[in-house]
Amino acid sequence: MVQRAGRGRRQLLERDSELAAVDEALSELAGLRPSGVEPPERPHGALLAVAAPAGLGKTSLLAEVRRRAAAKGCTVLYARGGDQEQGVAFHVARQLVQPQLAGAPEAELRSRLGSWYAIVGPALGLCAAAEGAPPDPQGLRDGLDWVLTHLAVQRAPMVLVLDDAHWADPESLSWLAAFAPRAEELPLLLVVAYRPEELPDHAEALRGLPGRAGRRPLGLEPLSAPAIARMVRESVGAHADDAFCRECWAVTAGNPFEAVELTAKVHDRGLVPTENGAHLLRDLAAAVKGSGLIARLERLGSSTVRFAWACAVLGTEISPELAAGVAGLGAEEAADAADRLRDARVLTGVHTLEFVHPLIATAVYRAIPSGVRVALHGQAAWTVVNAGLGSSAAARHLLETHPDGDPWVVQQLRSAARETVRAGAPDAARRYLARALREPPPYDDRAVVLYELGSASLLTEPATTVNHLRAALEEPITDPALRHGIVYRLSQVLAHSDRLAEASETLAREMRLTTDSRVRLRLQAEQFMWDAFRADEPESPARSRRLARLADRLTGRDLTERYIIGLRTWDATLRGEPAATVIRHAERALAGGLRWAADEDRGFEVPVLVALSFLYADRPGRTEELFVEGIADFEHAGWRGGHLSFAYTLLGYVRYRRGRLAEAEDFARAGLRLAERVGPGTPAHWYAVGTLIEVLLARGRVAEAESVAETYAFGAPFPAAVVFPDAQTVYGELLLALGRTKDAAVELAAAGRRLDPRGMRNPAWCPWQLHLARAEVHDAPASALATAHDAVDRARHFGAPSAIGAALRAAAEVSSGAARGKLLEESVSHLERSPAGYELACSLVALGAELRRTGRAEEAADRLYRGLDTAAGCGADGLVERAREELAAAGLR
Repeated sequence: MVQRAGRGRRQLLERDSELAAVDEALSELAGLRPSGVEPPERPHGALLAVAAPAGLGKTSLLAEVRRRAAAKGCTVLYARGGDQEQGVAFHVARQLVQPQLAGAPEAELRSRLGSWYAIVGPALGLCAAAEGAPPDPQGLRDGLDWVLTHLAVQRAPMVLVLDDAHWADPESLSWLAAFAPRAEELPLLLVVAYRPEELPDHAEALRGLPGRAGRRPLGLEPLSAPAIARMVRESVGAHADDAFCRECWAVTAGNPFEAVELTAKVHDRGLVPTENGAHLLRDLAAAVKGSGLIARLERLGSSTVRFAWACAVLGTEISPELAAGVAGLGAEEAADAADRLRDARVLTGVHTLEFVHPLIATAVYRAIPSGVRVALHGQAAWTVVNAGLGSSAAARHLLETHPDGDPWVVQQLRSAARETVRAGAPDAARRYLARALREPPPYDDRAVVLYELGSASLLTEPATTVNHLRAALEEPITDPALRHGIVYRLSQVLAHSDRLAEASETLAREMRLTTDSRVRLRLQAEQFMWDAFRADEPESPARSRRLARLADRLTGRDLTERYIIGLRTWDATLRGEPAATVIRHAERALAGGLRWAADEDRGFEVPVLVALSFLYADRPGRTEELFVEGIADFEHAGWRGGHLSFAYTLLGYVRYRRGRLAEAEDFARAGLRLAERVGPGTPAHWYAVGTLIEVLLARGRVAEAESVAETYAFGAPFPAAVVFPDAQTVYGELLLALGRTKDAAVELAAAGRRLDPRGMRNPAWCPWQLHLARAEVHDAPASALATAHDAVDRARHFGAPSAIGAALRAAAEVSSGAARGKLLEESVSHLERSPAGYELACSLVALGAELRRTGRAEEAADRLYRGLDTAAGCGADGLVERAREELAAAGLR
């Protein structure tokens, strides 16, 4: 692999094609080109992946990448995965980024990281986590993206090198794998090396990272016999004969690591490098690895062996002082052991120790007797805590120890879990708490550990969370606040798992047990909320009456009361109570503050419902004000997964209701992209896909809407939770647009049978009647007319002009004769007083067409031109085309 190329550096052998790829990438990155070739307008980045088995020279190649990058003036970020640090969240991310930012005063860090300071700072070890809700994993990844992007731009050109990526922690690796494609758009070269046969499941994305030639990872081959001969002669002298060199190649199979170690041993032994001594090479080669290496280590003495074991347990970037503490050696004895291990080419470094090669570290670790290894991990945990490195540094060692009922172990694991949750690594926290549970914790602490474990599993394993929280409730709990916290969290995870009935029943049981009136009120508020989302709630009208009686006497003095008033607002919206009543309750709910991310124990649902109530009451400006504040809350808290998906999707829905269809589509697609990062089949998906289909239909892109529905399996079975726009109604609307009127009528009638008995009668919220009337008009005209006029009556009772206007147009479409024109005139009159631009455009075009058919050409032209302009302003391309067709039929265009 290597040959001396000057003092302190070796030349890589038989890696010309790989180095050519490196040089090409570095030249592009630095804006350089060979003589006579124009440089690019701006430097741009690339990806380089090196995939090869152990010992073939990945680390040497990456060292040369770093050297060449530094020589070209690049900023170099370097990290290395460690076999022992795989469970340490963000270990690799910290290695990469921390040196670029550490040491700066807090004020400077806050200035440089801006709003991301509290989100990424704890993960990178730059600051302690603040109190409050932790960021979700996606929010944290977005923050890390921002930090790395800004570093790449500010310190361009930049080269990021990650060695032994197969051992990188899952949090860092999932982030870098997702970030990698961006490197090509930045002044950043990303170089990753890994052993393909050892890639864990969470690192599969790395296999797709390209090398250079053919856009595939670079694969390293064993060295040829001539290359090994060059290495031998460089090490032991030019007099090494051909037979000896060929035997060196044969016993190492061309593995560069083994060849380097073998030639060093030949030199140390003073072996004459001739054919007569070649038969000794196999025994020397066996001492390079496996049992031979361990036997060689054991000959160095028991204290040296113990020091080597301690280093293997500690992993990478080893502090000699910590290693001495773990090994139980004094300072002088530890220093002697380190010297002997350096001389034996087991360790390298002075102030910070490293194994010469990961293969050596692995061999040493695996050679530790199992009982001793467990004890050393326990000693390591105590040593790092005693050194002030904190419980997070100890936790990975405690995972390797045997349960022994030690309260100190439970305390350290719980503390580490709190830190990692706050840092945005719930999976690591779950591992720590699961181990704490096996210790086991003291009898009185078991419930709180189960609660913390359930909370840590909330985002990734909801079914497991339910089990842990239910088990916690079975434990004796002396602290009422803990019990109530468990119940709140259990109801949340049940609800978000589409088990709303169980969520409601859980709260009801706890209400029967509590004697605290304020706690009972909070439980009741939570139950009202989840019942409001239940599609199968058996007593919805009775719940509405109870909610109204309770909310109307509350003053909104605390958050619980404001949540109940907010739920009363939404219930009034669904039932179609007068819009003035809805607005009055909404303002009451907001009077004392109703933040979207104020409390991790409360959902964001009620503040969102209050904001949407203004929309249905034709106050979309107020809705958007609240959405802007809410989205800022989410982003500030680092909630950029499902929370932000809902926010963007619903903001798209608001824009749709205002007739700003192009903007609505952009927001709906943004919400869908975020929902896809959270995972398929979630409530966020139903909201995003339903909104996008609704917008595409309004824009006249029916085939595209159908394609979206097929791609995301948008259809029966519909979710058990109430979503909006109502999924079954949107599906019926899609069928109607596709000309499948009978199928549409079936779905829309089913939606009515589901919603009407629950008192959800407001066509402003769910216009199933409007679409059903259109679907029935040919086969059941009388039923269609009755359905449409019932919708008009409901809309008039609610009183929002947009709802009345849309219902009147539907009634007109299923009517005949003079009534048709009158209904459309009234529809336009109402919609002109509303913010519903798209609905107004639809009614104007429909009225213009009706006036043309009845011979009122001048009035028809006025309405059609106005409808055309309004539709064009909305981005309703299909409606624009229809208006032009009507104008052409009238001989006007």
